[in-house]
Amino acid sequence: MIALEKLRDRMAELSDLHSVEMLLHWDQLVTMPGEGAAARAQQLGVLARLTHERATGTEIGDWLSELDGVVTDELDRDIVRLARRDWERARRVPEQLAVDLARASADGQESWHRARAADDFGAFEGALQRNVELARAYGECVAENGDSPYDALLADYDFGLRTEDLRRVFGALAAALPPLVAQAQRRSPRRAFEVPVAPQEVAVASTLRRLGVDTASWRVDTSAHPFTAWLGRRDTRLTTRYIDGEFESLLSSLHEYGHALYERQVDEALERTNLGRGTSMSIHESQSKLWENHVARNPAFAEVLAAELGAGGYPITASDLHAALVGVEPSAVRVSADPVTYPLHIILRFELELALIEGELAVADLPAAWREGMRRLLGVEVPSDALGCLQDVHWGAGSFGYFPSYGLGCLIAAQLWETMQAELGPREDDLRRGEAVPIQRWLAEHVHRFGRRLDTIPLIKRATGRGLEIEPFLRYVTPLAEG
Repeated sequence: MIALEKLRDRMAELSDLHSVEMLLHWDQLVTMPGEGAAARAQQLGVLARLTHERATGTEIGDWLSELDGVVTDELDRDIVRLARRDWERARRVPEQLAVDLARASADGQESWHRARAADDFGAFEGALQRNVELARAYGECVAENGDSPYDALLADYDFGLRTEDLRRVFGALAAALPPLVAQAQRRSPRRAFEVPVAPQEVAVASTLRRLGVDTASWRVDTSAHPFTAWLGRRDTRLTTRYIDGEFESLLSSLHEYGHALYERQVDEALERTNLGRGTSMSIHESQSKLWENHVARNPAFAEVLAAELGAGGYPITASDLHAALVGVEPSAVRVSADPVTYPLHIILRFELELALIEGELAVADLPAAWREGMRRLLGVEVPSDALGCLQDVHWGAGSFGYFPSYGLGCLIAAQLWETMQAELGPREDDLRRGEAVPIQRWLAEHVHRFGRRLDTIPLIKRATGRGLEIEPFLRYVTPLAEG
């Protein structure tokens, strides 16, 4: 069918344009000099215009009409189904708005970077105001069937989930977690360790090598905020960051590895189609959280990490390292939060970004609202905006609706881990040897290979036999709180 061939060609082209956009963002955050920000915003704006034109062309609608009801191959039917969804959604966005969003994202990230370094919210306020206004306008454009603008934003990251779903899930977590946090705080304070950067670098590099990260098709760099870019099946780029005296790099590198592995294990038949990437950010975050929480924080794998730190010149016992990685202690910073308190950070961000989009919270009032929320949910006093509302890049990038995926990812990871162990048996013996191939293969078979062919909830049901639940996560964190 000629229409199908043309549609597939256009989907391949859009896939390539998406990779180019990701490359430009990677370069901006890893290697670009700061004064290149203005030119990069212009470049991303041009790219957004070209992508929007190619994604919304009337010819796509003609091809889809020709193919309606006549495609018999299951894979091609999924390509057509997702193409129709994406095309109809993209056509509701004016071209100039798409360009403005791309430019504001680039400008906002650079503004955030400077403001965070100077601990100066005022230097970021204007860019954030612009991003909020554009996000609201975008949400109003793409909302349908009575959805709110925030529902529409959420659909970009987790199609099929709605604000009411998040209120229910996060409400249950907000009720269940504080008693566990209080229980953990009654224990003796966990011991702090002062690990230099050099042993961290050795441990991260060697641990990633154990998991298959090589220099032929991977890059590992540092950035202010760890992230992963997938530019092709054999071009994966992850970043971490090293903080003198902390173990965060061990966790963040495994976290980003989870994102990277997901994209590398999507079925090869889906490459350069509209199905050839992760289905949603909550599934993506479930993969990163699985490797961070259930592998890196596993007491058996602590033996591997401790050995690698020792090889780097920092001797530490596996038990001491494990205690440091799982100790529960409320803190101001999300990325270094323990597994028990982490979802409470996400609940706060969900509340605040929802209020910003709905117009119930003024941008100028964000720092005060952040401080109040941290006291209410975590009992933490925020010492500065750099450690408060400026700590994350997401709103600087214009990514509203993204944060909930982090909390959902924690839940899904625990549910997947329980299912995996029920099928394969406990993983401790393998992890003690640094053996992760069975885990990689199970994830490839039950999660990764589907790409976008299954949305979030259908994929969870297929992999675990159940819908989204919070109980597996509570079973995971309760022993951590009890000590």
